[in-house]
Amino acid sequence: MRAIAKCTMLFVLAKLFVLNASAQNHAQLQIDSNEMLYRPAQHFTPLKGWMNDPNGMFYLDGVYHLYYQHYPNATVWGPMHWGHATSRDLMHWEHKPIAIYPDSIGMIFSGSAVVDKNNSSGLGINGKAPLIAIFTQHNMDGEKAGKIDFQNQSIAYSNDGGISWKMYAGNPVVKNPGIKDFRDPKVIWHEASKKWVMIVAVKNKVSLYSSSNLIAWSKESDFGTELGSHDGVWECPDLFSLEYNKKQYWVLTVSINPGGPNKGSATQYFVGNFDGKQFTANSTKTKWMDYGADNYAGVTWSNTGDRKISIGWMSNWLYAQQVPTVNWRSATTTARALSLQTVKGEMYLSSLPVKEVKFAASKSIQGISEKIASAYKINIPSVSLQDFTISLSNKQGEHIDFGYDQKTNQFFIDRTNAGNHDFNSEFAVKHFAPRISNAHSTNLEIIIDKASIEMFADNGLTVMTDIFFPTSPYTKINVISKDRSLKEKVTISNYLTP
Repeated sequence: MRAIAKCTMLFVLAKLFVLNASAQNHAQLQIDSNEMLYRPAQHFTPLKGWMNDPNGMFYLDGVYHLYYQHYPNATVWGPMHWGHATSRDLMHWEHKPIAIYPDSIGMIFSGSAVVDKNNSSGLGINGKAPLIAIFTQHNMDGEKAGKIDFQNQSIAYSNDGGISWKMYAGNPVVKNPGIKDFRDPKVIWHEASKKWVMIVAVKNKVSLYSSSNLIAWSKESDFGTELGSHDGVWECPDLFSLEYNKKQYWVLTVSINPGGPNKGSATQYFVGNFDGKQFTANSTKTKWMDYGADNYAGVTWSNTGDRKISIGWMSNWLYAQQVPTVNWRSATTTARALSLQTVKGEMYLSSLPVKEVKFAASKSIQGISEKIASAYKINIPSVSLQDFTISLSNKQGEHIDFGYDQKTNQFFIDRTNAGNHDFNSEFAVKHFAPRISNAHSTNLEIIIDKASIEMFADNGLTVMTDIFFPTSPYTKINVISKDRSLKEKVTISNYLTP
């Protein structure tokens, strides 16, 4: 009897082992399938865990450094760290170890980093310029206790090119002035006044500070109380200059959540002047960097000279923690080159993919049916202003549509039937963006990745970014227009993999 019982037990254990192994293999297959469907081919994503705002970006010795809000232990928001990645071409990224961890002062929220070329901070060694990161530290215990001063600005410094960071012993360097929302410092060097300038988000406005050494800061001014959209909290500001017609202008960007033009998160901007103390906008009109739902918290790289390059978080707080990716959540947008344009006397910020984003030679979409790469670019050259829709679809009948509506003079992206949307009731919608240009024809550049679309119209005057989640890859392209020649004009070019 004992022998039979033993055999029976061994059989049961073996069966349980097989069932467990089968379950693990099934789970792994689900993860692998999810990776193949949704892990971008061209855009940056964390290896695992949660990501939101891009942070601390700087360019040094031919390398672009990207830090980002990161929680490595789950795919939802948690205690924030700074993740880190580097690239030489803004397309192909190398993952680095976590750069900055939470400490006793608080979590590591959003911020920026600069190359302290003259060692104004005194934190450099051996005559080498240090890197200074400045960021918000959020004290969760203070927030839970009902305090209002739980967000302060701290710094860390690096003497090895941004790989490792040491917390400054005198943190925080800018203490909370007594307001709940006080965060996301962006620091720049203001050459005209020979000082460092910091812009920080303060509830429904921004405040400007200055410093000679990145440690001792003095408040200079406030901006925004009566300008722009105030339908949500202001976050992640930026301040930079651009040349237009041989004249220097300043651009102030600030993200807002909620309150975007297509609900949830979005980024607005102001064009004007900055004298080292006060920013003054030259228009009262509310303007948006991106009219899609999925470009938020974008900021520019520092130390890039006159060239201004921005990257954003490609998601929306409406559903960011619910999207159907398995072992990671969120991606960044394509890196974008910023410039200014004028339409009817009004100045606008335009953005286009950086020149480093390279694709293979273009070819006509005619004849393409079942073979489309994971990431590609669609070009629509100068075409007349009339209705057109381009539809990407799969064998399941899912499709994402984008194009132009002449009657309303708007561009659109329609993800109503794009695939999986059960995770959030507000996801499957059609988004619209006004056409800003008054030219008699339009042009579009569209970057498609496995689960995202970025549409740049009229040389980047109107931009839309949306994510989507098809249950199988889109393999077909269809052009719908009364202009029969449009299909002949539209071209496609595949993303160049390393």
